[in-house]
Amino acid sequence: MASNIYLFRQRISRFGQRMSSFQLNLNPLKEPLGFIKVLEWIASIFAFATCGGFKGKTEILVTCPQASDNKTIIATFGYPFRLNQASFQAFSHVNVCDINWKSYVLIGDYSSSAQFYVTFAVFVFLYCIAALLLYVGYTNLYRDSRKLPMIDFIVTLVATFLWLVSTSAWAKALTDIKIATGHRIIQELVPCNQEVKCYFGSVTSMGSLNVSVIFGFLNMILWGGNAWFVYKETTLHSPSNTSASHGQGGIPPPTGI
Repeated sequence: MASNIYLFRQRISRFGQRMSSFQLNLNPLKEPLGFIKVLEWIASIFAFATCGGFKGKTEILVTCPQASDNKTIIATFGYPFRLNQASFQAFSHVNVCDINWKSYVLIGDYSSSAQFYVTFAVFVFLYCIAALLLYVGYTNLYRDSRKLPMIDFIVTLVATFLWLVSTSAWAKALTDIKIATGHRIIQELVPCNQEVKCYFGSVTSMGSLNVSVIFGFLNMILWGGNAWFVYKETTLHSPSNTSASHGQGGIPPPTGI
């Protein structure tokens, strides 16, 4: 038991000594390994910013019975796109046509796909910062270690897969959001089919949400391409230091007669 504690303390002290030897080296940023990581960091910012910061509204024109003018009701929605909580209301906050429009909402809850996409993008953003700090500050520690490049390689493969899953799910949810906030909403409003006449007015442009999908697939491509350069740093691609030392320090080959 005492020997195990002693070995554990030795490992902690060695790790502390390595972490204290911070030396700034920007050369890895000039290589594909570090340069692509910078691109991944920037792309992740655009991914969660274009999705998480969106706010929009749907406008519907309402014509009351025995009236010729149109009045506008709106439903405001945004991230995380719980449309079933976005109720309609008039600009003047009165009951247009004596109808309580606040009791009517948009249809659908797409928060799971949106939050999964944004949360994963934020985690990628933080991981890129940690990886870049390791690349430029502890270059020797990274390249002399067997575990760190392997962990980096596994994380890169998992991130590539999760970018594909999260972006595909978010792209499907975005398609449904466009339908739920478009002209079909009139068919779902009960007063529009009974008491009053409703006309679809407009909906906020979702160009930034389209950009978020594009950046999601761009991130997948970047991480997938970077997997090769991370793989080259692992022992799966490069021979281990021990085998190299044996090759240099072993018995010299026999000379010819």
